[in-house]
Amino acid sequence: MVKDIGNSIKQRKFKNGLEKAYINLFYTTNHFRDLHQTVFSKRGILGQHYNVLRIARGQYPDPVSPGYIKEVMLDKGSDVTRLVDKLVLLGFVERSVNGLNKRKLDIKITERGLTETNLIEQEMVVIHENRNNLSEDELELLSGLLDKLRG
Repeated sequence: MVKDIGNSIKQRKFKNGLEKAYINLFYTTNHFRDLHQTVFSKRGILGQHYNVLRIARGQYPDPVSPGYIKEVMLDKGSDVTRLVDKLVLLGFVERSVNGLNKRKLDIKITERGLTETNLIEQEMVVIHENRNNLSEDELELLSGLLDKLRG
């Protein structure tokens, strides 16, 4: 049985529907972040690292710049330099100076990074499928409503 947000956080009243929706959104975001972290922690990374890996994989075999990563990241407050440093340390990405512009860095996912990203994605699919109580139409509606809420 699905637990209402009010029951989940033991709050009976909300000021209005907007407050209830935002609290529910934050609660749900944290719920999925925690579920995903069980997958990431096995590899010593965070969700932001996975986001960088997906971005780099999306451009593979071409490299990406830190600026491009920052532009398309889900978490705009992330420190891209630190995230990339950790991924380099783990052997998931390589960083090099751009051949045409010495002031630019190129970030390229490695074979190991591709393998790990694909394994993480497989685990995520299982998590999401096991928690999906919504139809395709409901998922599209939810996505559209979230887009609308962001303006």
